[in-house]
Amino acid sequence: MFGKISSNLGRSLFFRSSTTRRLDRVIVADQIIERLRGFSTVTITYIEPTGVEKEVQAEIGENLLDVAQNNNIDLEGACGGELACATCHLIFEKDLYDTLPEKNEEEEDMLDLAFELTDTSRLGCQIKVREDFAGTKLRIPDDGF
Repeated sequence: MFGKISSNLGRSLFFRSSTTRRLDRVIVADQIIERLRGFSTVTITYIEPTGVEKEVQAEIGENLLDVAQNNNIDLEGACGGELACATCHLIFEKDLYDTLPEKNEEEEDMLDLAFELTDTSRLGCQIKVREDFAGTKLRIPDDGF
């Protein structure tokens, strides 16, 4: 249906049909360039219940459950990040915890089910990586098994 992608007019991309009838669709170039360039990342460390530290690169805007799972960190997330369990429970450093958005009622309810609940506990599926997460350490509590 669509022919080759050609780059014209500065930073815009056009899709051209292979038929005589031309279909031109302009795509916002800044979004494409950002995707081609790669996303901004920060280094964070997950501390497993055994004390083993695993340093990973986390994309800005990605939630901490996905970061862990994409880097083979054992953080279950049984509900798939749908806020229906507490298996992505993380314990934050106090300074960073104080900068996080407020918990909603559903997250509070799920955290009530978590093992090793602390004053700085949050669900990883609810927290998106920000630039100020660089260098932080997140502790994965022992789930009791």
